[in-house]
Amino acid sequence: MLTYLATLLLISSVLLCGIAVMRPPWGNMFEFATAAAAAVGAVYSALAKRNNWQWLGLFIVAPILLVLGLSVTVLYTEAGELMPALKSYWLGIHVSIAFLAVAFFTIGFALGTLSLLQQHRAERQRTGTPPARARVLDTFPDATALERGAYSVNMVAFILWTFTLIAGAIWAKEAWGAYWQWDPKEAWTFIIWTVYAAYMHGRATAGVNHRKTTYIALAGYAAVIINFTLVNLMATFAGMHNYSGM
Repeated sequence: MLTYLATLLLISSVLLCGIAVMRPPWGNMFEFATAAAAAVGAVYSALAKRNNWQWLGLFIVAPILLVLGLSVTVLYTEAGELMPALKSYWLGIHVSIAFLAVAFFTIGFALGTLSLLQQHRAERQRTGTPPARARVLDTFPDATALERGAYSVNMVAFILWTFTLIAGAIWAKEAWGAYWQWDPKEAWTFIIWTVYAAYMHGRATAGVNHRKTTYIALAGYAAVIINFTLVNLMATFAGMHNYSGM
């Protein structure tokens, strides 16, 4: 219930920010981060209520708190005017869908990681090796159920990310006159899509070890983190998507 309340307050803060600046409240990295955290909290709250996934809370709330902490200490930027390229209705469509995709990817990452831990623990039990002291894992579903949950969530995220990729290309055509220019942000968006496409293909192929496909999904989430942090903040990746405000 505290998570539900905190998520509601966080969503309210994002909405109030949007009302204050009279635009979608994701024009810089601080706004991106808080809106993304709100999306993760909202998606988790809905799934937890529907699937009784309250046991997953620690693995979702902790990253949200980390992002919010970085937002107010490192990423904070005063709200200001949008750059000309961002003044489009596509901002509300493209970025909001990306937030939802990242929220599902985050939950899929948590479920996938737990499935690997449970599988490792089960293997140690079968071989007679005493499992490490991690009694908290006794309260979680088995590895198969966790892996299936991760696959279902990642499938939704992949569909949303596909739409994000397409919407971004259409917006780029309107803003810059070309659907694709291999900007670093565009390139990493495509890398993420490719890695998760490989995961989806492997997971749907008969005979493929689900542990191996889970590792592919974890690599995809690592690409999501790189896309959100390094690509946005490092001068090495400077391109046409320099909207961090920092």
